[in-house]
Amino acid sequence: MITWRRVAEADFGLLRHWLAQPHVARWWHHDTSAEAVARDFGPAARGEEPSEDFLVLVEGTPVALVQRCRFADYPDYGAELDGQIELPDAAVTIDYLIGDPARVGQGLGPRIIRAIVEATWADHPDAPAVIVPVHMANRASWRALEKAGLRRIGTADLAPDNPDDDRAHYVYRVDRPVDEASDTAED
Repeated sequence: MITWRRVAEADFGLLRHWLAQPHVARWWHHDTSAEAVARDFGPAARGEEPSEDFLVLVEGTPVALVQRCRFADYPDYGAELDGQIELPDAAVTIDYLIGDPARVGQGLGPRIIRAIVEATWADHPDAPAVIVPVHMANRASWRALEKAGLRRIGTADLAPDNPDDDRAHYVYRVDRPVDEASDTAED
């Protein structure tokens, strides 16, 4: 069973370990020092910023990290997409990693993405869509999005997480499901 909880400061050692794994470091390119992890994950863990960082567990064992936020809460990020795709007000985005190398390539990514997207509709009732930019070269990531039901809606020229990469990104989207009960009430 897949569950998740908010990342706590006690999880920072695990995050440092995951961020140092080659399959994660390639795409996240994150400083793994204790200070950097505390700086970048601490505010969300303490509820001081609007993003949500989740530790994902399978059968109670931590295996992944998912970050979720509204584009509106990070206007610079939304502005970077402006004019390249349609970005609805209140749209949400996610970022994710499978930390445990033994869990990579087993279909876990799409299952986690599907579960987080489904929860997003309840957690953020005004969110019309989940929109996820992913570097074009990160095939495993964009394939996980496709397997989870997101569709490619375009490309975007965005600053990469890893400065060795170019700016080429695919953009994926899934829209809030239409509520059948309200749909039939309008007919």
